[in-house]
Amino acid sequence: MTGYLGSYATLGLLLLASVLFFVTAFSANRVLRPARPAEPFSKRATYECGLDPVGADWAQMQIRYYVYAYLYVLFAVESVFLFPWAVVFDRPGFGMVTVVEMAVFVAVLALGILYAWRKNILRWT
Repeated sequence: MTGYLGSYATLGLLLLASVLFFVTAFSANRVLRPARPAEPFSKRATYECGLDPVGADWAQMQIRYYVYAYLYVLFAVESVFLFPWAVVFDRPGFGMVTVVEMAVFVAVLALGILYAWRKNILRWT
C-alpha cells in the first residue's frame, strides 16, 4: 500500500515544485523589471523592419500571400514523405509495387503543382 501511495506522493511533490518554480520566476520578474522600461508608447509602436512605419498601422493582406504559404507548407510536408522511400530504395525486397506507389504519389504532387500553375497561382505579380 505504501508503494502505491508513494507514487502519488512523488507526483504531488513534482507538482508542488513546478508551482513553486513558476511563482518564484514570475515574482522575480515583477521585482527585477524596470518601472518605466522606455519612453511612453515606444513598445506599442508599429515596427516595420527597423524603418519608420509608412501609413496606418492596419493593412489588409492579399489572399495570394496565404496561398503561397499554404502551397509551400503543403509541398514541403508532402516532400518529407519521399525521404523514407529514398532511404530504403536500395534494400532487398524493394519491389515494383513500392515503385508504382511512389510514382502515384509523385504524380499526385505533380498534378497539384500543374493545377496551381494553370490557375496562375504561382505567378508573382
